Amino acid sequence: MARFILSAFADEIHESLDIQIDNLKKHGIKYIEFRSLEGKNVCDHTIEEIKRIKTELDKNGIKVSAIGSPIGKIKITDDFAPELKRFSHIIEIAKIMEAKYIRMFSFYIEEGQNPDDFRDEVIKRWQEYIRLAEGKGVILLHENEKGIYGDTSERCLDLLKTLDCDYVKSVFDPANFVQCEATVYPEAFEILAEYSVYFHIKDALAGDGRNVPAGMGDGKIGEILSALKSRGYEGFLSLEPHLGNFKGFAGLELDSQKLGEQEAGPETFDIAVSALKKLLEKIGCTVQ
Repeated sequence: MARFILSAFADEIHESLDIQIDNLKKHGIKYIEFRSLEGKNVCDHTIEEIKRIKTELDKNGIKVSAIGSPIGKIKITDDFAPELKRFSHIIEIAKIMEAKYIRMFSFYIEEGQNPDDFRDEVIKRWQEYIRLAEGKGVILLHENEKGIYGDTSERCLDLLKTLDCDYVKSVFDPANFVQCEATVYPEAFEILAEYSVYFHIKDALAGDGRNVPAGMGDGKIGEILSALKSRGYEGFLSLEPHLGNFKGFAGLELDSQKLGEQEAGPETFDIAVSALKKLLEKIGCTVQ
């Protein structure tokens, strides 16, 4: 029997932790995918700051489903040493936050260059991530993202199969595949089904790549949820609506995605939660 657990990128609600918590409680959401706070990326927080944040989350019964890290969101030609240092810091943060998963990427490729030319370097760098994460009790989740090596389902699969590591899996993001002009369902979904253990709920329109509420775009989220239900999926659905701009967004993306002109906040988050719950009601499921 399927078990869907709802999480969210709470920085799209507000930069304030108090307001994030209030809105998560309003919707009965007990997990966050921690990416930024007060406009400051998770990897830039000190260990003492992280401990204070964890204390506040614990007080309010909020757990961390994943660390929404920016690891791997650098150019493949950038110096890798500082990135490894950041990754070590993220592992420590995940331990404090009691987060099982760390979201990661596979490096931006310069426009016009062939990603396949950088395959060996991508594999080599990910093997370093694996080495540092060994024995730390975390699972490294590769996210498909426009412009990185793993932007197509085929290259994502190649990366995962080549690494062949029990603690390297996939986080499936439908909107990112739409923005790469991929066939999200059933093609990409089926190709990565064996490795996909975590799902982002983010939708987009194929025409201009603009993000829209779940089920209103071309991400086939309704079909994906139905397939997950039939397969007995037990895991997180993490809301990453991108329905408006929010503080800290510019530091998260190499190139601006197609966001709405409005500012993200509690209102746009309400819309995102409502859209997802309607899709789940349609297939006879609820979230925990």
